[in-house]
Amino acid sequence: MGFMSGMFLGALFGIGIMVGWRHMMRQRSKNRTAKASDIKLLGSLDREDLKKLCGDNFPEWISFPVYEQVKWLNKQLSKLWPYVAEAATIIIRESVEPILEEYRPSGISSLKFSKLSLGSVAPKIEGIIYRKIQKLTTSLTYLIPSKTVCVGIRIQSPKKGQISMDMDFRWGGDPNIVLGVEAAGVASLPIQLKDLQVFTIIRVIFQLSEEIPCISAVVVALLSEPKPRFDYTLKAVGGSLTAIPGLSDMIEDTVTSIITDMLQWPHRIVVPLGGIPVDTSDLELKPQGKLMLTVVKAHNLKNMEMMGKSDPYAVAFIRPLEKFKTKVIENNLNPVWNQTFHLTVEDRETQFAIVEVFDEDIGADQRLGIAKLQLIDLQPEIEKELELRLQPSLDMMKIKDKKDRGTITIKARYHQFTKEEQDAALAEEKKALEEKEKMRNEGAINSTMDAIDDPTHVDK
Repeated sequence: MGFMSGMFLGALFGIGIMVGWRHMMRQRSKNRTAKASDIKLLGSLDREDLKKLCGDNFPEWISFPVYEQVKWLNKQLSKLWPYVAEAATIIIRESVEPILEEYRPSGISSLKFSKLSLGSVAPKIEGIIYRKIQKLTTSLTYLIPSKTVCVGIRIQSPKKGQISMDMDFRWGGDPNIVLGVEAAGVASLPIQLKDLQVFTIIRVIFQLSEEIPCISAVVVALLSEPKPRFDYTLKAVGGSLTAIPGLSDMIEDTVTSIITDMLQWPHRIVVPLGGIPVDTSDLELKPQGKLMLTVVKAHNLKNMEMMGKSDPYAVAFIRPLEKFKTKVIENNLNPVWNQTFHLTVEDRETQFAIVEVFDEDIGADQRLGIAKLQLIDLQPEIEKELELRLQPSLDMMKIKDKKDRGTITIKARYHQFTKEEQDAALAEEKKALEEKEKMRNEGAINSTMDAIDDPTHVDK
């Protein structure tokens, strides 16, 4: 009886194992089929689909096989970060504070670091692409966030013996950054930058040498596509942001201007290395040409006045430090200016001209609209007339007011510099910046970013 019971239980146990094994294999096969379907589906997604799924935070190497993963570099960077952060803090304080003063908005009398620490969290490099540059000129092509669209990014006159690297850089750190802000009638107000996150592509160019440490200079810049993202929140320490009206907007505009005018390609920072004198003139940004931009007229502007009509004027610039403005047309929503501005162009392939229209008012002037012109669309020595639609902002994500703001008509002609004209333009640019600094010190303007009516750059 016991023998028969054992045989019966053993048979049941064996059948159970066989049934369980078969079920497990069926389930495994089913999971593999489902996973293969998912992989096939993911493989069919383009960049736009990935962007919808992941937002703006997916690494470049997902979309671009040319980007290499650099886990080893992130591992070493994490180990070295305490020392790198300490050295970077010193460099940032010494180099950025003069820039903050130079780009300080007119509503603020002083803008300096009260505290500066980059924290303990190291940045992460999601991917990297590098090339050894041997030709006198080269053209690099990158995909940008749109379907089958490419943009050519040209490196300015590189020579043999340079290495170019584009790094997908991301940082969500824990820095302690406090700005000491002073304004008329307000004591120093500490403003803390919190929840700082950085998403950008950094271009680094190494100038090689035969001397130790084998690198004589480094060029650092941020690529304009995809657009650099610097997310942060502002908090007043022991006070209120409302103590200085418009403070948040002023600081945000200052940060944007510094990034655009100092760091965003083609602008760059050149850092000599090795402790010996190095000729970095070939790495410095040089003017390529001149844009003759005529602000002709505006039509159907938005009225900002409770009584009467707006008093519009236009501001034209490529760099925030080189702004020029038209005369004010009082009480008119269809002004005619017909004034021509001469703007320096440093890289026609990547730069654009901006035209803003403001309503002159007591206190702060109000922006009526803004438009931009891609310089790559211009042919040298051929004048082009365009009617541009005015928008509330160049950042489409910030546009909430969809109402029509009118149009602005401009004429544009691009002139390519000769070598002699380039040298003259460099000297003129330096002189203009010195003159603008003198005007600020004398109180004629409040900030070097204020628009001026300079007869050497304006045809009336």
